[in-house]
Amino acid sequence: MTRDRSILELAAWLQTAPGRYVLGWEQDRLDQEVADAFGFHAVQLGLPQLDGLRANRMPHRWLATDALALTLTPALPSALPSALPPALAPAQPQQAADAVRCGAPVNLHCHFDALPFPSASVDLVVLPHSLELARDPHQTLREVERVLVPEGRVLIAGFNPASLWGLRQRGGRFVRSLGLARRHVPYLPRTGEFIGYWRLRDWLRLLGFEVEAGRFGCWRPPVSSASWLERWAWVDRIGEHWWPVLGAVYFVVAVKRVRGMRLVGLARAERRKAAAAPAVATQRSAGALPAEIERRGP
Repeated sequence: MTRDRSILELAAWLQTAPGRYVLGWEQDRLDQEVADAFGFHAVQLGLPQLDGLRANRMPHRWLATDALALTLTPALPSALPSALPPALAPAQPQQAADAVRCGAPVNLHCHFDALPFPSASVDLVVLPHSLELARDPHQTLREVERVLVPEGRVLIAGFNPASLWGLRQRGGRFVRSLGLARRHVPYLPRTGEFIGYWRLRDWLRLLGFEVEAGRFGCWRPPVSSASWLERWAWVDRIGEHWWPVLGAVYFVVAVKRVRGMRLVGLARAERRKAAAAPAVATQRSAGALPAEIERRGP
């Protein structure tokens, strides 16, 4: 399966009951994390079905989509057009101005491994399943590191291969490889390679990121029916405490650390604190000599 087709298949899968379940959990996590992220520029790479920056208050926000996905839009099957919102249409100058006035992100089409931003110019980058669909996930992460300012944040969401959903996906591939079920439909979209949680942490550490938070979610069994997903809702209440690392998806918050950086705000606070320290004053009679001179003598 080509990469472009994988993007469209993921878009269609997100319209299913499990897809809406995953989107709901990821949207809630993103809303909580981006609400307290401050700066001037924020970018979301991919997955326009998820508004990862809607709770953020930065003045300049972009929703970047890969232009390659647009080439297949006219040839989509009848079941797929609803999965791709009108936001995929190229943004015109007037539309971009209207989006800025109403607080919505401006649409941008680019390759994720060659971002059109200067180095150290972006304060926040959101990657919802973007690395799984990227042509080169390593280069995409390197580009994110390049464009982020020191102490900038990156938020990453991905499928957890070490989960019940991941096991079912791999089991289906194994069955198809044996030719026992040629018509077997995989539970998850056949996207690119799923990146494990600990593997992703290693990638981030090598690029100088510090993982600030990591969390798993969506512990319900891999069923396709909305009614059965609702019946298993109680699993989410105990999954986080009893088997947290078996969640179907994970969410990572990492901060770009730069060696030798000095926080100006803390430095000023320390100077103010030192200047405000009380001075000790001594009082002596007009004719008295300092003790040091008296000891030395004439």
